[in-house]
Amino acid sequence: MPGEQDTQQTSGTLTGEQAERMLAEMNDVIRAGEEMRKLRAEMIKLFADFGWTQDRIAQLTGMSQPAVSKQVTKYKAGDPVPPTSLSLDQHDAPWLEGRLWGLAEEISERFESFDETARCARYVHAVARGKKRFTPQNVDELRRLVEEDLRARRAELPGGYRDAYDEISRGLDVPAKAMTTATTSALASPSVRRALARQIQRDRLPRGDA
Repeated sequence: MPGEQDTQQTSGTLTGEQAERMLAEMNDVIRAGEEMRKLRAEMIKLFADFGWTQDRIAQLTGMSQPAVSKQVTKYKAGDPVPPTSLSLDQHDAPWLEGRLWGLAEEISERFESFDETARCARYVHAVARGKKRFTPQNVDELRRLVEEDLRARRAELPGGYRDAYDEISRGLDVPAKAMTTATTSALASPSVRRALARQIQRDRLPRGDA
């Protein structure tokens, strides 16, 4: 009730609404940390698949070699996983979402060079902090924001940005063919596939002027 909320505020205590907001923000940070630790563990498995040494993986992840060794040993005890393709031309939803994420990050950084803030910038920051997840609704929102940014700076942004967006958008509009259970289980997790696609998309976007 308003009267109760006012009393709590004037007596030097937090209102329930204030406490809820604070805890929600803390939970977001904690959850993001747990998700990033899980993602890092899965990426270590992937790096081992690529044939990287444990020393090299430890150097890249900032972990100790024994900690990396423990992760790799745990992974090798499971069933072997087929090699992960790094081709951009893949059509499952997590891969396309990762490409969209990478494109949005590049657009956001380009706008900063224009001393402007991209419409998609807040979404990009929220994803990085674990406050946004790749639900169908959020993906649709990110597509809309990227579309607006591409339209706003059409003359300045490299044409490859629009080409990439059109390809990603077509893929998201047309669901990929249903995969068999065996095929689905052989793929890396959605979070790993998004992370891979994000980085590969960024690396393959044009770096020059429009």
